[in-house]
Amino acid sequence: MTTTVPISSFETPLKFAYWVPNVSGGLVVSTIEQRTDWQLPYNSRLAQIAENSGFEYALTQTRYAASYGADKQHEASAFSLALLAATQRLRVIAAFHPGMWHPGVLAKWLITADHLSDGRAAVNIVSGWLKDEFTKFGLPWLEHDERYVRTEEFIRALRGLLTENGYSQDGDYYSIDDFTLNPGPVDVPGRPHPEIFFGGNSTAAQGAAGRVADWYFSNGRTLEGYEENVAGVLASAQQAGRQPRFGLNGFVIARESRKEAEETLREIVAKAHRPAVEGFQKSVQEAGASTKDGKGMWAGSSFEDLVQYNDGFKTRLIGTPEEIADRIIEYKKVGVNLMLTCYLHFQEEVAAFGRDVLPIVREKEADLARARGTELNTELLPVAPGVSAEEAAAATAETLPADHPAKAGAAA
Repeated sequence: MTTTVPISSFETPLKFAYWVPNVSGGLVVSTIEQRTDWQLPYNSRLAQIAENSGFEYALTQTRYAASYGADKQHEASAFSLALLAATQRLRVIAAFHPGMWHPGVLAKWLITADHLSDGRAAVNIVSGWLKDEFTKFGLPWLEHDERYVRTEEFIRALRGLLTENGYSQDGDYYSIDDFTLNPGPVDVPGRPHPEIFFGGNSTAAQGAAGRVADWYFSNGRTLEGYEENVAGVLASAQQAGRQPRFGLNGFVIARESRKEAEETLREIVAKAHRPAVEGFQKSVQEAGASTKDGKGMWAGSSFEDLVQYNDGFKTRLIGTPEEIADRIIEYKKVGVNLMLTCYLHFQEEVAAFGRDVLPIVREKEADLARARGTELNTELLPVAPGVSAEEAAAATAETLPADHPAKAGAAA
C-alpha cells in the first residue's frame, strides 16, 4: 500500500515528543533498572532537558485505575499545568476521556491553560479502553465503535467552543445551546486553536480521526502497518476536505552498537513483570477484538510487544544513532510528521537523543527534501541550546527521590 505524502511534509522538519512518565514504574513493564520517576521534581527537570534538546511536545498520560503494573499515577491535566509552568517553549499535551469530561468544561480548562502558558497547551482525546475505569465510577460503558461516535461529537463540540461565539450543537451525546467562552484561546500565528490530538488503530478510530482531529496518534507500528493506518485516516480526511498530521509512538534504545541495543531489548523482555503484562494483555486484546473487524489497538500484539504498553518496540527505533535516524526517515517517507518517544532512563536518554540522533535526522531530512525536489525549511526548527550527558546525569541524581532504587546508579 502506497501513501501519498504531500510535498509540504518533506519541507517541514519532523517534530519530536516524549511520553511524560507521570506514572510509577517507567514506560516498560519490567524489573530492569529504569532511572526515571513519576513525581514532579524529576518531571519538571525532564521537561526542561527536553525543550533544550530539540523536543517540541510532551504527552502526559491519563489513567485513573492502576494498570500495566503501575500502582501510582498523577492526573494528566493538573500535571500538565505544572510542566507548562516549568518550561518556556515546550508544548504539553494533556490526555482526556470523553465520558469523564464534558467538552465545554474541557474547552474552558484548555483556554485557561493556553493563557497561563502563552499558547503552549494542547489536548489528546482518547476514547478509552479500560472498562473498569468507567463502570466502577458508575459511568456508562459503550461498545467499541460507539465510543468513537461519542469521541467525534466531543471533538466537534470542543473545536466549536474554542473557535466560535454562540456555538450550538445537537448530538446524541452532547447538546450545546448558543454558548460563548470568553476569553478565547491565545492568538498564535498559524494556529487556529490549541491543537487537538486523537489516537487509535481501529477502522472506527481512523475514520473519526480523518474527520475531526488535527493530529492522529498511533501506537507503535511496523512501516507496513503504519502505512495502512495513514491510508485509512487520509481516506476519511479527504472526504471531509481536511489534512490532519500524523504521529507515531516508538521506544528508543540508542547505543554505540546494534548488538548492545538488541541486548538491552532482550534484557527488558527477559525481566518483564509477567503477571502484570499478562493481565494487561488480556484486557487490551479483549478491547481490540471487540471491534467489528478485529483491528483495534493491540489486537495483534505479542507478549513481547506489550512489555512496552503502547507497542513501542514495533517501531524498531533500536540500534546506533545512525540506524535510528535512518528508521525515522523511513517513517517520514510514509507520512509521519511527529515521533512520540519513550526511554528507559528518561533524562539522560532524552538528552542523548537530542545530542546524538537529532543532528543526523536533520541532515537526512535535508537530503530527503532535496531528493523530492524541495528544501527543508530550517526556519521551522526549534531552538535547542543542548544538554550534555553530564548535565542530564546530574539532573537525574538531583531529582530522583532518596529512596528510589536507581538513585545510586544515577549518582555513580
